[in-house]
Amino acid sequence: MKENIIKTKSFAFALRIIKLYQYLQGEKKEYVLSKQLLRCGTSIGAMVRESEQAESKVDFIHKFGIVQKEANETEYWIELLYQSEFIEKQLYDSFYSDITEIRKLLTSILKTLKRRKSN
Repeated sequence: MKENIIKTKSFAFALRIIKLYQYLQGEKKEYVLSKQLLRCGTSIGAMVRESEQAESKVDFIHKFGIVQKEANETEYWIELLYQSEFIEKQLYDSFYSDITEIRKLLTSILKTLKRRKSN
């Protein structure tokens, strides 16, 4: 069986987000931004998982569109945490690299699905 790369990467990313959330709450005493990051950063993988049970191709595309929005929002919170000095550059770079890779995968998947839908 072929590995589902977006499923694997989004799950691993969610685990990293949970650990970052725990760090921000425990070490930095940051409760508002970290909660937003936890919500959208973990929902990426949850929505990818949910898309496996899509009722139709249109539903699948719709779910992946939501995943893409969650990834964009996650990127925003990561940038905000860095710019507000709650996370250092090395940590920011690592998370930014991961979310950029996930966003590129999502964009590629959506383009392929929409192209197939129109044919």
